[in-house]
Amino acid sequence: MAKKINPASRVNLRKSPLQRRSAETVDVIVEAAARILETKGFEAFNTNAIAEMAGVSIGSLYQYFPGKYALLSALIERQMKPFLDMRTALASKPDFRSALRFYIEVAVNNQMRRPELARLIDLAERQEMFNDLVSSASSFVLPQLERMLKLPGAPLVRKRSLAAADILAIVKALTDVAGERRETESAELLERIQRAVLGYLG
Repeated sequence: MAKKINPASRVNLRKSPLQRRSAETVDVIVEAAARILETKGFEAFNTNAIAEMAGVSIGSLYQYFPGKYALLSALIERQMKPFLDMRTALASKPDFRSALRFYIEVAVNNQMRRPELARLIDLAERQEMFNDLVSSASSFVLPQLERMLKLPGAPLVRKRSLAAADILAIVKALTDVAGERRETESAELLERIQRAVLGYLG
């Protein structure tokens, strides 16, 4: 389990990388953080270990990240990116079923690509200090799911906003549980989640 995190800890970048080289350094540091978390867990997740893995000085790391919780925030943001990038592709789907399947595929592939990392990030997301970050991502995804419920073949629902929120919750809950169980069968998980959503929608 993730340790209880002090909500007063800073979770944002200390400064934004403006030049290409700086952006590359940030990417290297974030990937090093991912590898430490993925292979050694929360107990070994600290700035010294991450700087060493990244091949940068601790001073260089602190130029961008005020501490390990800012690095966790960066990992959560990176894990959310596929959902933030799916808007165009989701909007291009011709009907509800194909759009729903695409959305579930994004969720499952995101979970299964690096399952142990995804599992630990799921645990980190539950900490109070990351509530705003998680809520912001959900606020971006929900309108897309509402639009999906207007596509041909969509079931009739009394309130689209509520149905969209429930779809998001079902997909997230089932992918998170699959991660906790360390499942590896993407196709089977996708089918189970699709049946669960369609069963809920009737």
